[in-house]
Amino acid sequence: MVKYVIEGGHKLRGDVTVNGSKNAALPMLAATLLTDEKCKIHRVPMIKDVQVFLDILRNLGAVVDVEDHTVTIQTRQLVTTQVPDDLAAKLRASVLLLGPLLARVGTVTMRHPGGCVLGKRPVGTHFDGLQALGAHFQQDDLRYYGKAAQLIGSTMFLDEVSVTATENILMAAVLAHGTTVIEPAATEPHIVNLGKLLIEMGAHVEGLGTHSITVHGVTKLHGAEAAVNSDEIETGTLAIAIGITHGNATIHNIDPHNLASICHKLNQIGIIPEIEGTKLHVSTHGTFKAARIQIDTWPRLPTDLQPQLTVLATQAEGTSLIHDWMYDRRLLYTDELVSMGANIMLCDPHRALVSGPTPLKGKTIISPDIRAGMAFVLAGLIASGKTTIEQAHLIERGYETIDQRLNELGAHIERIED
Repeated sequence: MVKYVIEGGHKLRGDVTVNGSKNAALPMLAATLLTDEKCKIHRVPMIKDVQVFLDILRNLGAVVDVEDHTVTIQTRQLVTTQVPDDLAAKLRASVLLLGPLLARVGTVTMRHPGGCVLGKRPVGTHFDGLQALGAHFQQDDLRYYGKAAQLIGSTMFLDEVSVTATENILMAAVLAHGTTVIEPAATEPHIVNLGKLLIEMGAHVEGLGTHSITVHGVTKLHGAEAAVNSDEIETGTLAIAIGITHGNATIHNIDPHNLASICHKLNQIGIIPEIEGTKLHVSTHGTFKAARIQIDTWPRLPTDLQPQLTVLATQAEGTSLIHDWMYDRRLLYTDELVSMGANIMLCDPHRALVSGPTPLKGKTIISPDIRAGMAFVLAGLIASGKTTIEQAHLIERGYETIDQRLNELGAHIERIED
């Protein structure tokens, strides 16, 4: 158990480096199971979720070597195809093992994946896509049981433009017999990152970054080396942290191609993001203006940045509409912001009106998940007095040493571990 104690009122200045993308690293690590040869992945963020995922791979039979932010994995032989219940319960991304295990050995057993509680998060689209390739599933009260004698390419239409379902089907299809067409496929940058790794491994994939992905199955994949993209969610989070404190700083190692919607919205509100190569300079206009924060599938604003933008909206003049249709419990964290002094009216599980600017006061609050917890950190940076965030270890599932990196910019965050 970890908690953060934050002293508010300090402007952030200086330089900070963004890490590799959590949402890209996890499927890329899963893809290493598709070959018995060695794979090397660079720029892997050393966050809690990655550590749990690597423990799962070790339990399945992988030999894993970690050196700084480079992970080398080789799974010559799978010793089991059952994902450990205790590890699957910690991590929703464990669902990404369905496709690789079915493709590699034709069987998988897994309990329902855990992770952040954001409301109903069904996995039916995963099963629909894998069943279209010839897999068969059964389930009981705790686990799913999948089998596939031979995966066969198929043209499929997905009920949901699901990121993880697209990734799962993509990883299964690369070793299926024949051609697979996935429509409408998700287009997020981390899917492109995964697809490029698969191509390096010998897969034949077309249409990455579009809503129609075509995969021509091959009989075998080989080892490969690839790097994880810069994390656009972390980039946006750091930019908001700098801006909301009226600081001035530079974020290094960004991916300039993945920030259009984020920079557009920050500009609307009053944070000035200036891209120069792989650097993002962040400053402010001085005052913030209310805006419509509409969450949607890529390339629009990502849901993982919504809580951070909501905190920024509490400091903006006027009334901002927050609309996040993806998860029915995503906005419940706003009660804690209200207790700090924010003026937020929850209209329904998916919409909130934020009126500002309102001063925030430090208090003790509990982090419910990665992104809401990070939003509380931002609130603590500008609140008067001290803010204590309990269960801050949840934040560290998605952000590596975030307390240290913010402190290097001038924040005052004390990390206390029980």
